[in-house]
Amino acid sequence: MPAELTIATPASVGEAQHKAIVFDDVAIEFEGKIVLDGVSFALTRGETMALLGVAGAGKTTILKLTLGLIKPNRGHIYVLGHEVTQMREEDLFDLRRKLGIVFQESALFDSLTVRENVGFRLIEEGVPEEEINQRVAEGLRFVGLEHTMDMFPAQLSGGMRRRVAIARAIITQPEILLYDSPTAGLDPITSTTIIELIVKQRDVYQTSALLVSHRLQDAFILASHYFDVEGDEMRPLTSSPGKKINTVFTILRDGKVIFSGTAAELAESEDEYIKEYIS
Repeated sequence: MPAELTIATPASVGEAQHKAIVFDDVAIEFEGKIVLDGVSFALTRGETMALLGVAGAGKTTILKLTLGLIKPNRGHIYVLGHEVTQMREEDLFDLRRKLGIVFQESALFDSLTVRENVGFRLIEEGVPEEEINQRVAEGLRFVGLEHTMDMFPAQLSGGMRRRVAIARAIITQPEILLYDSPTAGLDPITSTTIIELIVKQRDVYQTSALLVSHRLQDAFILASHYFDVEGDEMRPLTSSPGKKINTVFTILRDGKVIFSGTAAELAESEDEYIKEYIS
């Protein structure tokens, strides 16, 4: 059976203050088509949630709602304790500075170097040049691309561009990371490299994260591996019995949440749709 959902309601707004993201009975439609219909879930601080579902299930819409780019027709959305559904645009700008985003197609600026892309927000905020160089180098070192500092996006492979996008997302040390299908269109080996970096970010910095994907294998890698800091490598949980990781699954179908829980609870679900989905 699906795990019991943790939902913030108007009567439990105080609880939402301690969560990274809370959706409470959120509904939205476009041109008469229902996209989300009463969606509720909560992302605990320090937790990674894999948001899964077939194309058109509303996954990317949830990211846009989280950022306050669009407003729901019904419901409440809390991000770091702030109800984004009630916030003014100028206040949303300040909140978005606490979030890092990795877009599906990397969204790098073709005319800027890797250094300028990764350090774009720092440059915009007037951070001193020496500090920008140091933080960009640290971000690129984290994703294994420090040597690409002066290259342009056109000189990089698709997988390298995604890794640069991750470096750009983490350079401001965000409280929440949003990943929009970060492995879409990549070959299996490159996809695994990207997921390894997401695991590394999760385990080294304990950053809250919402990962949208239609690739179930990505979510299962997240749920079955951890990053060994001392060995500087990703390892299966079976190599460290009893170790726990802060990763959960939420599955959408027809605009509704049909499952929210751990990988073990997902594997034990008797729901026919879920059993077929994960087979």
